[in-house]
Amino acid sequence: MADFNFKISPNITLGSYAIGRLGQFVREWGARYMVIIDPMLQDTGLDEKIKQSLDDRKIDYFVFDEIRSAADSSVAKAALQLARNAHIHGVIAAGGSKAMNIGRTVAALFNETHDLYEYVDGAVPQSAPIPLICIPGNLRDSFLFSDCTPIIDGRNRQLKMLKTQKGLCKLVIFDPNVTTGLTDNQLASLKLQMLCMATECYLSQDANFFSDTICEKAIELIGYALDGAPNLAQNIPAEQFLAQAGCMTSLAAGVSCLGPASLLSLTMNARYMLNRSITSAILFPYIIDDAIKYKTEKLAKVARLLHITTDTTASDAAATALAEDMRNRLAMANLPSRLKDLSVTIENLTLCADDAGTLELMNHMPRSMSSDDLFDFIKQAY
Repeated sequence: MADFNFKISPNITLGSYAIGRLGQFVREWGARYMVIIDPMLQDTGLDEKIKQSLDDRKIDYFVFDEIRSAADSSVAKAALQLARNAHIHGVIAAGGSKAMNIGRTVAALFNETHDLYEYVDGAVPQSAPIPLICIPGNLRDSFLFSDCTPIIDGRNRQLKMLKTQKGLCKLVIFDPNVTTGLTDNQLASLKLQMLCMATECYLSQDANFFSDTICEKAIELIGYALDGAPNLAQNIPAEQFLAQAGCMTSLAAGVSCLGPASLLSLTMNARYMLNRSITSAILFPYIIDDAIKYKTEKLAKVARLLHITTDTTASDAAATALAEDMRNRLAMANLPSRLKDLSVTIENLTLCADDAGTLELMNHMPRSMSSDDLFDFIKQAY
């Protein structure tokens, strides 16, 4: 067995109203910040709580919220120029993946001297980053604990992976209250996407005993967020379980690797601004169908962790039941069950499979795959 090495960079704070202590936390790394806020937080009033916490601690900051429907390289370039002109000490990114990706890009490239597009095209940053503090608005982020971040190339709408320095993020705050403004449908798709991410990391060729432990706990917590936890002595709100599950799922993505559904959801979002949670949830049952051929025991374990089947159910039957349960959950939540329901043609989606096939993440799929294999998933789910 290969040696196991584990290093974790960001400090993690998880708890209700943790956002209210943001000003206290960030003083460790500086007194002047750029705050990148996703417009989604403005609808819930959480942006005001973030600013209030900074004001109370006399932290100097300015807000960047010019994040269009797609936060591409042109938005990142504008944010980076503003950050340099303001001579900030660090970046606070709050919201969904758009804010997280822009925040990581600004923090990673702040001290670099070359044009941003050199790094979009594959150059590796050589200078030290500035501190980054992340507040995931959807309680999960696939790249919190990795040394890269997705960025949409504004020149052609293609997804690229921008290399970042190790130790870029200094603090991650998981606050269950960030989900307050989400609709029932948004929450349902978020939970299914989180489950898809955790399961893909569980099935990955990069999985090991440590990542398996994290994935299994994440799946168990997602199950509690989905269906409650009647067997637990304490009555814990679903949003608390979801925050814990988001933390564990994000960590799982850092120590293992995402799979085909997550990868395709990234490229579909880049090309056509399709919602990542929904596309992941649609593709997830088909990923399970495929993995039944070679990861039956692990899929059976997922079904048991979610209490879909019992320990006495045969593994192949349990794995099949898992796929069927995911399809039923899509229907019960009134979520789209087919990619064709998202107003995109299958011809358009060929580009998404091609884009995914060029990314380094392809080397870490649950099995050896090509862009043609990814397009097969798209055809099945269309």
